[in-house]
Amino acid sequence: SSGINAEWPLRPGDLLFSHRRIVLLYLLSDQFIMGTRAEKSGLSRDIQKKLEAKYDIEQEKQCRAWIETVIGEELEEQEVGMNNFQACLKNGQVLCKLINALNGTPLVSKINQQTMAFKQMENIEKFLKACKTFGLKDGDLFQTADLYECQNMSQVIVALYSLSSGALKAGYSGPSIGVKLSKENKRNFTQEQMNQGKTVIGLQYGTNKGASQAGMNIGKTRAIMD
Repeated sequence: SSGINAEWPLRPGDLLFSHRRIVLLYLLSDQFIMGTRAEKSGLSRDIQKKLEAKYDIEQEKQCRAWIETVIGEELEEQEVGMNNFQACLKNGQVLCKLINALNGTPLVSKINQQTMAFKQMENIEKFLKACKTFGLKDGDLFQTADLYECQNMSQVIVALYSLSSGALKAGYSGPSIGVKLSKENKRNFTQEQMNQGKTVIGLQYGTNKGASQAGMNIGKTRAIMD
């Protein structure tokens, strides 16, 4: 009779709880994180412009084609450009699919599908951690904010090239971009060969095995008069 659903009666504090939950979800959302970040100025703005100027569209095209071939699906944003490429990778799902495909067996067992910012950034962090399986160092990779907030997409490109090279070195036989890393080539010498090497002395060490200038006459001789 009160108009309240009898199967789910409201209790004191329910409305307050719902309100707080909505606020919390907004604070974790992409719109809040991006909207509350202060605009860069001064030196920070100059650095950002230099980073953006380093961005190479041709390298982006190669990365796009490589990713689509490896994961077997097209990227959502087909228009080329730094911001469009960032939008393709921002939620981390494509990157996780890429690392799993390169490895053959999943390195990222659970890829977050949620749209909340921290879940998407978690995907990126999982990808970065998995990259080290292929021998990549911190200097080869990028920071989460470089991709998620489009702060340094040039470094994202560098990381993708490094990942391709690292995957080839680890045994991946599929398509690649960038330079193929050389493999260690150990050589085993016998003790006899090692001993023979000790008897060879190079000219840079100041010897020419007894050779002399005897018999050579360079220039005129000077007569000595008594």
